[in-house]
Amino acid sequence: MADLPQGLPTTTFADVLDRHQVMDAAIRPLWSPVPLIAGPAFTVRCPPGDNLMLHAAIYQAEPGSVIVVESGDLDYALAGGNVCAVARRRGVAGFVLDGLIRDIGEVRDLGFPVWGLGVIPVPGGKATALPVNVPIRCGGVPVRAGDLVVADEDGVVVVPAESLPEAIAAAAAKQQADAAMTLDDWEQAHRAKVDGLIAAWQAEQS
Repeated sequence: MADLPQGLPTTTFADVLDRHQVMDAAIRPLWSPVPLIAGPAFTVRCPPGDNLMLHAAIYQAEPGSVIVVESGDLDYALAGGNVCAVARRRGVAGFVLDGLIRDIGEVRDLGFPVWGLGVIPVPGGKATALPVNVPIRCGGVPVRAGDLVVADEDGVVVVPAESLPEAIAAAAAKQQADAAMTLDDWEQAHRAKVDGLIAAWQAEQS
């Protein structure tokens, strides 16, 4: 994998990537302020009511990985405080879950980053063993093992592994250009753009 981006937020990646690489707004940070994380995806699928493979994944994922789970379950928690504590201790960067967790106070106190659909106190069961690192879908986005997952307070972006060098270069260039622009410069360019679009629309209507 290309060198991981340092300090490139999801908004910058969203500016240079297709909309379909950005997860649905329902996948949100479950405590705040959550840090920016970036790491290769370790993918997991959990059927409704069952969290076995996420619990297995914390022992299989390499340090720096982001564990991404396809679930969709709104009745049972995929993980709780102890699972998050062990994941953190083993170097997992964070969880991105199409599902729920519990023990949010413990998880927040740990500082372990989790994005998901919400919180529920009911624990899930452990009955179904499935392969890991297979293609999944989370938050409306296809995710494969090794894709770059970038997550922060604004949401979650997935960068396909095969386009990673180009995406990082484009995002870095966009961030550099934005940093070089003063607010006065931005306002002037923004106003000219808005005024031009409105004038063009009015001309079409006449």
